[in-house]
Amino acid sequence: MKKATLAGGCFWCTEAVFKDLIGVEGVQPGFMGGHVERPSYQEVCAGGTGHAEVAHFSYDPALISFSDILDVFFTMHDPTQINRQGNDVGEHYRSAVFFYDAEQERDALAAAKRAADIWDGTVVTQIVPAGPFWAAENYHVDYFANNPDQPYCAAVVAPKVAKARKMWASKMKPKR
Repeated sequence: MKKATLAGGCFWCTEAVFKDLIGVEGVQPGFMGGHVERPSYQEVCAGGTGHAEVAHFSYDPALISFSDILDVFFTMHDPTQINRQGNDVGEHYRSAVFFYDAEQERDALAAAKRAADIWDGTVVTQIVPAGPFWAAENYHVDYFANNPDQPYCAAVVAPKVAKARKMWASKMKPKR
């Protein structure tokens, strides 16, 4: 198993998409890329900690490549928006790939170039070394699965999950 940590806006969206991929296990929402130890959700959302909301997980490269994970990532959010995704605004909503080795860095750079061909505008996704991961509070885990009718989940998360399941059907676990 290998590790991956991706920031694509709200971690409720990112977690919900990646937990559906074949070969992906243990998706956990949290924070990376900041300078405060053990930040809370409230601290990160208030700004100034430098963290991004991330999905941190393990994947089996025999079942799914990091390159394929990145192709899903670059289609499930808009990598051309700086410090935002739609109405979600702030540095914690930035687009970032936190890599763990040189191979992941190369794959991320190549995936960003592929993404530039499908998006209008410049891809602004940060591709940076992974740092300490801080897990979000427990109520964020499986937030979409546990709260599908919550207005934000219904309006924002559900369409992203549906889009990913449609575009990447061959890479998705069967619906439970």
